[in-house]
Amino acid sequence: MVSRGGREKCNWLLKEAGFDAAIDYKNENVGEALTKHCPQGINVYFDNVGGEILDHALARLAFGARVVLCGANLAVQQSRREKSGRAEDYFSLIMQKARMEGFLVFHFMPRYSEAIAEMSKWYAEGKLKNEVDLQQGLENAPKTIIRLFTGANFGKQLLKLGDPQ
Repeated sequence: MVSRGGREKCNWLLKEAGFDAAIDYKNENVGEALTKHCPQGINVYFDNVGGEILDHALARLAFGARVVLCGANLAVQQSRREKSGRAEDYFSLIMQKARMEGFLVFHFMPRYSEAIAEMSKWYAEGKLKNEVDLQQGLENAPKTIIRLFTGANFGKQLLKLGDPQ
């Protein structure tokens, strides 16, 4: 299961990428949807944003769960700390004997060639899907960045500055 903002993006995940479930965090109650799709609790949660959705996931961890932290929206984190005086409530990690660990792709640099070989095979077999949102021209750089942070992009946001000379 995965969450995305917008019905069109969730439909792509279900129909093209092969996910069993997708939560539209802009139009659904995330907590209710997590409870529905994970009635026994969440065993593994991969987070790259933080914030309210992480809170919902932490509140629904299964015993022995693992939480992977791969990124954070720093503006969201700063705003939450200013409002509450603290970061997310991690007490459920204690109660569920769960663990949380940081993850960066650079931690696995010695295994890059192995990952590239395996993922290339998956991509060729159609098991790994990739959607790219390509914008053109340096003059569109500010708009492209805004697209990324407002969720207007559909897929990996790229900006092509120009053709090689």
